[in-house]
Amino acid sequence: MTTLKPLTFLLIGAGLALTACGPSPDDGPTDGEAVRQRAVEAQTAKRRTGAEVQDRALNRVIRTVYLCENGERLSVDFDNPRDMATVRNSNGEAVDLYRERAADGIWYRASAYDLRGEGLLATWTADGREPTDCRAID
Repeated sequence: MTTLKPLTFLLIGAGLALTACGPSPDDGPTDGEAVRQRAVEAQTAKRRTGAEVQDRALNRVIRTVYLCENGERLSVDFDNPRDMATVRNSNGEAVDLYRERAADGIWYRASAYDLRGEGLLATWTADGREPTDCRAID
């Protein structure tokens, strides 16, 4: 007859204790309609009204990444509460631009830098370089 070592009893006891933790499968809703209703309520709670979406956009910093035709990658932090945008290029150089009144879309500028656009498209003009067309990728 073989004797079980105390460590074996300890492992078996721990396994039984772990299986006893947590809810029983019988505790959850089993009615398909109840499950569906909870899923609908969860989705509805996540939806925001247009006013809520606009308020969030106007009162926080939004980061957008642009890929430009000249191969440059721009990371732009639109700081809406301060009417500013910080543009960082692929080399890590940064410039702060200030919002200008645009008929449509966005327009930010400072001295020899300019960022204009609408929707996913923008034109970036940097000091001493030709303007380049860019597209938001993120």
